[in-house]
Amino acid sequence: MLRIEHFYVLLAVFLAYTSWHNLRAKRYAHAGFWGLVALLFATGEFVLTASKAGDKLPAQMAGIAVIAMAVLATRMRREHIAEAPEEQRRASAQRLGHRLFGPALVIPLATVLIVLLGAKLRIGNVALFAEGNIALPALAVASILAAFAALAITRTRPLQAPIEGSRLLETIGWAALLPLVLATLGGVFAASGVGEAVSSLVTAVIPADNRIACLLAFGLGMVLFTIIMGNAFAAFPVMMAGIGLPLLIQRHGADPAALGALGMLTGYCGTLMTPMAANFNLVPAALLELDDPNAVIRAQLPTAIVLMLTNLMLMYWLVFR
Repeated sequence: MLRIEHFYVLLAVFLAYTSWHNLRAKRYAHAGFWGLVALLFATGEFVLTASKAGDKLPAQMAGIAVIAMAVLATRMRREHIAEAPEEQRRASAQRLGHRLFGPALVIPLATVLIVLLGAKLRIGNVALFAEGNIALPALAVASILAAFAALAITRTRPLQAPIEGSRLLETIGWAALLPLVLATLGGVFAASGVGEAVSSLVTAVIPADNRIACLLAFGLGMVLFTIIMGNAFAAFPVMMAGIGLPLLIQRHGADPAALGALGMLTGYCGTLMTPMAANFNLVPAALLELDDPNAVIRAQLPTAIVLMLTNLMLMYWLVFR
């Protein structure tokens, strides 16, 4: 039976390879950073499943590793990473054409199919996926299938996959971990009572019996918190605990599935507007060597506003049906 922890171990192997590659290049800060990330992923399963018998990696040690990663991140510098000559890359792109989009499309298509059919996928009497939420294992399997599809289309050796993956990871740098860290921050905020504080503030400012006012507070709050924290995953637990669950779902009978899905989409509009989402907005500007570091945000802003208004209207029409 496939569990997400199995893929965490596979990811840890890839991160360890990235660390070893940097160590060979004498990029010690990079090697230490990715090595610590690999350690956290590799021991994640043990931390989750061995709590009764004693954690393999105590929470204090994990905290020290995170602090060390933060220190190492200040020493990481974006440098030129060797890749194929431009003429070779252009020739390869012209030869492959639109087939290059195939592996990228495999990920969403395979994920949806596995989520829909996962309960029926078996080898003999053994289910491939555990009952319940299989979205993350489905995404992991789809990503592996996409890697194999890319190798088949480009006709390159299998080792090229981790090589190019490592190069891409190094190009993004420490910002690749921002979604994970910010999502964790959202959980910390929710556990520390920020959601309850938001609920008290909102009920003091807006009429809690008016579902439109509560809906606007939830949607605009998702955008605002995402702008502040840089990721909708960080804003979601706070806004759902503060407004979504007590006011919209429990008091006004909103549909939880529709509210959650559209709430996240509305939060993503804030991602398009903020430099805090460095991996989405600042890293591309640096990679493209743009003179204005906020050029990506400026280009996205009109789309973000239109999408935000559209999502707010969709929430009004769908969550109270």
